[in-house]
Amino acid sequence: MALETTAETPVTVGKISQLIGQWINRLGAVWVEGQITQLNRRSRQSWVYLTLRDPSQEISVNVQCPPDVFDRVADSVTQGARVVVFAKPSWYAPRGSLSLRASDIRPVGVGELLVRLERLRRALGAEGLFDADRKRPLPFLPQRIGLVTGRASDAERDVLRNAALRWPAVRFDVRQVAVQGVHAVPQVTEAVRMLDADPGIDLIIVARGGGSLEDLLPFSDEGLVRAVAACRTPVVSAIGHERDAPLLDLVADLRASTPTDAAKRAVPDVGEERERVGALRERAWRVVTGFLDREERGLADVRSRPVMADPHTLLKDREEDVAMLLGRARRCFGHRLDRAEDDLAHTRARVVALSPAATLERGYAVLQRVDGGVVRRPAEVVPGEALRARVAEGEFGVTVDGATGSEGDGPPASEGGSGGGDVTGGA
Repeated sequence: MALETTAETPVTVGKISQLIGQWINRLGAVWVEGQITQLNRRSRQSWVYLTLRDPSQEISVNVQCPPDVFDRVADSVTQGARVVVFAKPSWYAPRGSLSLRASDIRPVGVGELLVRLERLRRALGAEGLFDADRKRPLPFLPQRIGLVTGRASDAERDVLRNAALRWPAVRFDVRQVAVQGVHAVPQVTEAVRMLDADPGIDLIIVARGGGSLEDLLPFSDEGLVRAVAACRTPVVSAIGHERDAPLLDLVADLRASTPTDAAKRAVPDVGEERERVGALRERAWRVVTGFLDREERGLADVRSRPVMADPHTLLKDREEDVAMLLGRARRCFGHRLDRAEDDLAHTRARVVALSPAATLERGYAVLQRVDGGVVRRPAEVVPGEALRARVAEGEFGVTVDGATGSEGDGPPASEGGSGGGDVTGGA
């Protein structure tokens, strides 16, 4: 209601501020659109303070946003972005300032697209579609390359021209499709699947020139991303320029900054490869010649040694050693034979000296019975018994005539008799 005031009964500024606050507090939460001119956040858990400005007027308002509300759009909402805020107005009477306490915040236009893309990126990333271990290496020299690009586009010319300059023998299977609009996603997806099913295709390149976020939106489609992830053939993404980053870049095996860069990465440069082959040949030649030189020097060193220069020298030295050992062996063996011969002669002399034959040579005789027994005492014979007398020069038979006395009583035996009995003999 209108205040009743006069010049004599005015109201204070504070009263006006209190009344404004009472009226604002009766308002509910409202949706407010504006541009963020300032963004202040001290930590992840603290409240976020924004300054929201009306682009058409020089008026702004402070916004207080809880951390959990701002975290939902933190990746796409930055300073300068346009947003829609669902907030309850609040009037601070002591200072007379208006502020908004937000319970929801949403980007407007491009920002909303970025939020959706970020959510999709997180969902696909959680499935592991962007993992580095899924990336396949590109073939060194692909024989046929599948190219998915727009009809008569600059991207197609850039890829074909630069690839032919680097490797003239390379061949392309070009699939011209729509690269923006409602037909882009199904046509690009179908072209990729057909090229992947062709066993003659070694590499697939998806190329498009630059454009706005809305123009490049088909290359962030979930269906296309999953189709590329399912490919068995390596895929190169060459969408837009360096600053553009559709989701196809994350799932592809290689992300090229431009279509020209994709051509340079797809095939090697024939000049560079020729230089590399030449350098490798020179290196191999140096290695082989160095090895041969070392082996030749080693062989020369071995051949220069005395034993290799004159192999007979070693044999001559060994021959002298063998001759010396042989002479030594002969001398030792001769000395042993001489000593053995001397020992044998001494033993023979002792045997001869102690032999009964030597006794017989001195004139003694040995009487033996017929059975060969030796007669040692007279009592061992009887008169008339036939005996054999053995002397040094032979033997002869004798007969006992009779005993002349007991053992030890007769005259001493002479040479030729045994003593102790009378015997007669005949030759």
